[in-house]
Amino acid sequence: MMTDPISDMLTRVRNAQRANKEQVAIPFSKAKERILKVFADEGFVGDIQVEGEVAQKKLVVKLKYFEGRPVIETVERISRPGLRIYRGKDELPRINAGLGVAVVSTPQGVMSDRAARAAGQGGEVLCKIY
Repeated sequence: MMTDPISDMLTRVRNAQRANKEQVAIPFSKAKERILKVFADEGFVGDIQVEGEVAQKKLVVKLKYFEGRPVIETVERISRPGLRIYRGKDELPRINAGLGVAVVSTPQGVMSDRAARAAGQGGEVLCKIY
């Protein structure tokens, strides 16, 4: 039994990048798909595809490299099942002086910290990536 599927997803991406893999497969969930779409929109990963049948769906994520080095330097879980971290719109973190992204779950959906500030929304800070 997996207690934190989002941490598992982040670990799979981190390990695949360290092993210089071209892509990584992750068990499907809508929450993971939304988080990965934020990563793709911000340019940290390439194409995301959903493969498989209903019970065996998986997300296949193409990883990005620049000059032989992974685009993702660090990916960390912030809010976790044992300790949820919520921030208002004015308290959302700025990651790496704006070069990184915090993924925030807001009432309007999962989005980057910049998009949440622009929408005037706070929420649960799921993870950070830079």
